[in-house]
Amino acid sequence: MLVEKTVQGFTEELASESPAPGGGSVAALAGSIAASLVSMVSNLTVGKEKYQEYEDELKEVLEEAQGLRKKLLQLVDDDTDAFNRVMAAFKMPKETDEDKRIRSQAIQKAFVGAAELPLGVAKCCLQAMKLSEKVIDNGNPNAASDAGVSVLMAGAGAKAAALNVEINLGAIKDEAKKKELKESLDGVMQAIGELEKKLLGKVKEKIN
Repeated sequence: MLVEKTVQGFTEELASESPAPGGGSVAALAGSIAASLVSMVSNLTVGKEKYQEYEDELKEVLEEAQGLRKKLLQLVDDDTDAFNRVMAAFKMPKETDEDKRIRSQAIQKAFVGAAELPLGVAKCCLQAMKLSEKVIDNGNPNAASDAGVSVLMAGAGAKAAALNVEINLGAIKDEAKKKELKESLDGVMQAIGELEKKLLGKVKEKIN
C-alpha cells in the first residue's frame, strides 16, 4: 500500500516512470494532510483552560477530522486502483464482436469510476476546509498559521482532484452521467473557491 511507504519511498514511487501513483493520489494525500492539521490545532486547544468554552465543539471537530484523515489516506491507494482498472479494461480481448462489446462496457465503467473517485476526494477536501474554519474561529490562535495551511492543502487537494475528474469525463460516453458528474464537481469547486478566500482572510487577521 502506498500509504504504508515512507515519505521518501512514496515520492520515489511517484517520481518513477510508472503512471500510477499520480496526481490523483497526491490530491487525496493533500486532503489528508489538511485534515491532519485540523486535528493538530484541535489537539492544541482541547484541554486548555483558556479555551474551555470551545472544548465540546473542538472535540467533535477532532473526531471528524481524524475520520476524514483516514478516509483520504484510503483514497490515496483507491485512486491508483481506479487507474489500474482502466488499464486492465483496455487490455481485455477484442477478437470477436462480443469481446469488443464487453471490453467497451468495461472501459466505460472504469472511466466512470476513475471520475467518481477524485470527485469524492474533492468533496472530502471541502469537508476538511469546513473543519478548518472551526479551528480558525475557535482554535488556539498560536496555531492560526497551521490552520491556514490546512485551508491551502484542502484547496490544493480539491483543485488537483478536479483535474482528474475532468480528464476522465472526456472519455465517458453516457452524456447524462457526464452531466451529473460535471454539475456535482462545479458545485464543490465553487464552494471551495469561496470558502478558501474567506478563510485565508480570517487567517491573515489572526496572525497580523
